[in-house]
Amino acid sequence: MFRSTIVSGGRIGLLGVAPVVMAALVNYGGGDDLCPLFPGSSRFLSLGRNVDVYCPPRKRARVIAPHGFSFSFRGREEVAAEKQQPRSIDTLPDECLFEILRRLPGEKERSSCACVSKRWLMLLISIRSSELAARMKTTDESVKKPMPDLSKGVCAEDKECENNGYLTRRLDAKEATDIRLASIAFGSCSRGGLGRLFIRGSNSTRVTDVGLSAIAHGCPSLRVLSLWKVPLITDAGLSEIADGCPLLEKIDLCQCPQISDKGLIAVAQKCPNLTSLTIESCSSIRNEGLQAIGRCCPNLKSVTVKDCLHVGDQGIASLVSSASSSLQRIKLQTLNISDIVLAVIGHYGKNVIDLALIDLQKVNEKGFWVMGKTLGLQRLRSVSITSCSGLTDLGLQAIAKGSPSLKQLFICKSDYLSDAGLRAFAETARALENMHLEDCNQVTLVGVSSLLKCNPELKSLALVRCLGIKDITLCPTQIPSCVSLRSLTIHDCPGVTDASLQAVGKICPQLQNVDLSGQIGVTDASLIPLIGNSKAGFVEVNLSSCVNVTDALVTMLAKSHGGTLKVFNLDGCKQITDRSLLAIADGCSELDNLDLSSCSISDYGVAVLASARQLNLRILSLASCSKVTQKSLPFLGNMGSSMVGLNLQHCSLISTYGIGLLEEKLWWCDILS
Repeated sequence: MFRSTIVSGGRIGLLGVAPVVMAALVNYGGGDDLCPLFPGSSRFLSLGRNVDVYCPPRKRARVIAPHGFSFSFRGREEVAAEKQQPRSIDTLPDECLFEILRRLPGEKERSSCACVSKRWLMLLISIRSSELAARMKTTDESVKKPMPDLSKGVCAEDKECENNGYLTRRLDAKEATDIRLASIAFGSCSRGGLGRLFIRGSNSTRVTDVGLSAIAHGCPSLRVLSLWKVPLITDAGLSEIADGCPLLEKIDLCQCPQISDKGLIAVAQKCPNLTSLTIESCSSIRNEGLQAIGRCCPNLKSVTVKDCLHVGDQGIASLVSSASSSLQRIKLQTLNISDIVLAVIGHYGKNVIDLALIDLQKVNEKGFWVMGKTLGLQRLRSVSITSCSGLTDLGLQAIAKGSPSLKQLFICKSDYLSDAGLRAFAETARALENMHLEDCNQVTLVGVSSLLKCNPELKSLALVRCLGIKDITLCPTQIPSCVSLRSLTIHDCPGVTDASLQAVGKICPQLQNVDLSGQIGVTDASLIPLIGNSKAGFVEVNLSSCVNVTDALVTMLAKSHGGTLKVFNLDGCKQITDRSLLAIADGCSELDNLDLSSCSISDYGVAVLASARQLNLRILSLASCSKVTQKSLPFLGNMGSSMVGLNLQHCSLISTYGIGLLEEKLWWCDILS
């Protein structure tokens, strides 16, 4: 039988019959004690009675004994090849590398390491501020430090610790990736801190919870977060933001289908400073998240909830009632809510100043009536109601009675609002300053005259696509004068013609802003009285698509109001020629914005504008001017340093090469071509 085993150089040499020895070594009957095979070894084997083992004590052999005590024998070539393999720190597992990186002494060293690889960057950004060994040591030793000398400048390390959230970052579509967010989070730490982050993504956006987690770890100063169309973000990422950014004040979530009530609850519990919440098209959000926001955010001032199909009366009503002491702005759009919500708003909205209700099909007349009758909206200043079939004359009258401070009313697409409701509203809302009626086809000049008569503070009136408003000759009552009116907009109202506009000029002598865009029936004859009777001086005039306006009207306007006119829009007025530009160059010394798109002007008119010394245009549009050619480019190049915007789109006679030369000369100007 084999009697000895020689161990040398980490290799086991067998003398004799190897199979017999191996069988004897592993032969264990259960009654023998366990002892180490070699001195100092942790490998235990049983020594049978029939086996003699010779173990020189002067050397320790490396024995590889995997599961089942199977020995592996390697040749010298294999060991040599293993020794020749290059050693790298990248072979360390993430846990070890994390411990090394968190012990770096300062921001400079951490910034250098972040440039090594994506792996190092992601590991560095995963280290929380409280886990930095250098900072922990500084905190422990701060008691032993003497008082700083105020006469000396602030040291670099103190500057590195400043993180007040001064920076703003915006990422669009392909720019938004996890690596980019990690770089922003790490790079902003020593540059004032990230305060606002806006991500505008798409269906292919690759931002995930990993990138949001990096922001949470590296940007504790974050106050504003806006996520638009980032489908891969889940509750886990939003919870990381809530944990790492307790100073968050504003959050905007749009088309984030994987964010649910769980994420909102985390924000509510960890971000008590939240003042603004916007949720749009988030299909997984229900009532519980909004309830938590109302309970836990005492500083909430603004709420916008749009197109969330699973949000109902319970969530909105609880939110409004819980945050009634601070809530100032409410916008509800395309929701499955009923009259109950409007009743709650009317009762608890004691601090609400701005209310917008859009496309609420389940809200009836009773809801608007109750909202006004509860008399809780005493501070309400602005109301916007769009596509709400429940708004009637009775509801509008109740809103006026319940909101004595109301100054602005916007109503769009209301099929049941008539002159009677407008008259009752005007008699009650005496503080009204701005009125906008759009697609309200039952309203006529009778209702408009009531507004002008009963509201001494009315400053702005807009009538857009109101088919019921017809010419003044069809109105049996006389329109009263309104000396307070400063701004008048009549847009796409085909019933308003020359007679109505002539009357407006007589009853509104203080007009400064006039918008008649889309009024095809407007002519020089209708606008001359309006221009001549204005005592305050026109500041903004919009005559776009008024195809019957000619050079004679522009000449009169330039002479009468050239000293006050700042914005002049003649887009689509095909009868405007170079003659108008002569009048503008001579008389409009304050003109800032001029739109001549699709007008019949030529290179001569452009040269006249460029040569006018008193003219300091900032924005000029010559889009679709078919007579403007390459010859105008030298004159445009001499427009001066005041020019910041130039539109040359669809000017087919101007070459791309010419546009390039102009861009080099006007390098500070934004040129569209």
